Amino acid sequence: MTPPKEDRPRGLGRGLSALIGDEAAAVRGEPPASKKDARTLPVAFLQPGKYQPRKTFDEQPLEDLAASIREKGVLSPILVRPIGPDRYEIVAGERRWRAAQLAKLHDVPVVVREMADGEALEIAIIENVQRADLNAVEEGLAYKQLMDQFGRTQDQVAQQVGKSRSHVANTLRLLNLPAQVQAWLREGKLTAGHARTLLGADDPEAAARHLIEGGLTVREAEARAPAVKKKPGGKAFKDPNIADLEASVSNTLGLKTHITHKTGKSGDKGVVTVAYSSLEQLDEIVRRLSRT
Repeated sequence: MTPPKEDRPRGLGRGLSALIGDEAAAVRGEPPASKKDARTLPVAFLQPGKYQPRKTFDEQPLEDLAASIREKGVLSPILVRPIGPDRYEIVAGERRWRAAQLAKLHDVPVVVREMADGEALEIAIIENVQRADLNAVEEGLAYKQLMDQFGRTQDQVAQQVGKSRSHVANTLRLLNLPAQVQAWLREGKLTAGHARTLLGADDPEAAARHLIEGGLTVREAEARAPAVKKKPGGKAFKDPNIADLEASVSNTLGLKTHITHKTGKSGDKGVVTVAYSSLEQLDEIVRRLSRT
C-alpha cells in the first residue's frame, strides 16, 4: 500500500539545515542555516517526542552539557512541532532540553515547524544516528519503526539516514538476538560488531556472556564464531561485517565489489574483486588506485 502523501519518503537534505540548524547541515554537507527563525519558549512548554529513538541518556555527559549551558547558554535551537496550546513536542534536541533543565534555565531557543509523523521520526533518527548517539538496538528499532509504521523499504531508510543498505539490514538483524543480549548491547557491554558475530550461534546468550567475561575483541570474536552456514538453496551467508564493508566500497567506487575474507592460523587474508564493464571504468579504477 502506498504511504499517505504527507508521509512519503523524500530527501531531507534539501532545507534540512533550515529545520535543525548546523548539525543537520553537516550531515548533508550543506552550508549552515540562518537561525533567524529561532525564538524562545519556556522549558515547561516542551515535552519529549513520541518518536524519539534514543531511550538512554547518560548522566555524566548531560551534566557536562549542563555546565556548558550555564556558561554559554543553549547555542543551537531545539526543533519542535506544535501539538496544542502552549504545548510543543521535541523533534530534535531533547538532550539539550534535558541539560537546560539541569542548568536551571527557564527558557530555551527553539525553531517551530509543522511536520508529519514520518518526517519527525526521520529527523530524530538523523540527529541521533549521525552523531552516534544511539546504541545498536535503539538504531535498529528506529529503522524498524520507519518500515513498519511509515511503509519505508530498507533502501528508502538507508537513503534517508545516510547509511548503506547493508548497514541498515545488519542493524535490523540484531533485533533477532535474545532479549538479554540486546540488553547487554544497550548497556554497552557488547558492541554491534560483537553482536553480529553472535547471529549464527546456537546459543547467542551463552556466547555473548563468554565474550564479555573474556574481554574479547571483535576480531577475536569473529575468529571464534561458528563456521559459515549454508542457506537452504546452498548459498553461504556472508559475514555481516564484510558485507557492510563490501557495500561501502561498492558505493564509493560506483562499481560492484566482492570481498572474500578468511581468518586462519596464518592470520587474516582475502581477495577484493572490482567488476567493470568498460575501459573507461577500468581507467577510473586505475586513476583512483594511483592517486597520491
